[in-house]
Amino acid sequence: MLATTTTLRSAASVGLRLSVRNASTTANTTSPSSATATSAISTPTRPHLDWDSFLRLRKVRRRYNLVSSIFSSLLGTSAGVGYLANKEIDPTQMIMGMDPLIMFGLATISCGAAGWLAGPVLGSSAFGIMNKKNLGAIEEREKEFLQHIKKNRVDPSFQSFSNPVPDYYGEKIGSLKQYRQWLRDQRAYNQKSKSFL
Repeated sequence: MLATTTTLRSAASVGLRLSVRNASTTANTTSPSSATATSAISTPTRPHLDWDSFLRLRKVRRRYNLVSSIFSSLLGTSAGVGYLANKEIDPTQMIMGMDPLIMFGLATISCGAAGWLAGPVLGSSAFGIMNKKNLGAIEEREKEFLQHIKKNRVDPSFQSFSNPVPDYYGEKIGSLKQYRQWLRDQRAYNQKSKSFL
């Protein structure tokens, strides 16, 4: 029973257990005064992040980006409306060959679009501030995850209306279950593209 519970532990706890055991065996071979000096000098290790936690944090980061995009878009639109509402309009004067009301409408939409594009920058910054302690581990896992995506994604040159590319960048993956579904979708796409050739 003890062996089965040991094998079911996550990789993070196993790594932690090994580092603790290594530290204890090192401490046993040295004198007590040097052991305390060694433990005081040792550098802190990066926290290990398992795949489930990483994918959950990735989903949270995506939500941060979406909420900040909505907020900054509304802010940009209201700033554009506030500025343009105070401008005097001469309906007889054309602006760049267009009616002034149409130009002001396009300028307002442009302010909202600029706010929408600035949103992910603000969202990523807020996410980084909220998860400072895991940021290094998240970046490390992100690199590994992108390598998995590059290795397993499909060739988009075979796409058609009846066989669209399924989530090419893996943006919607938020759990291991969704990752497995993504892999199945990639395989199904490949099978369809081979059968149509």
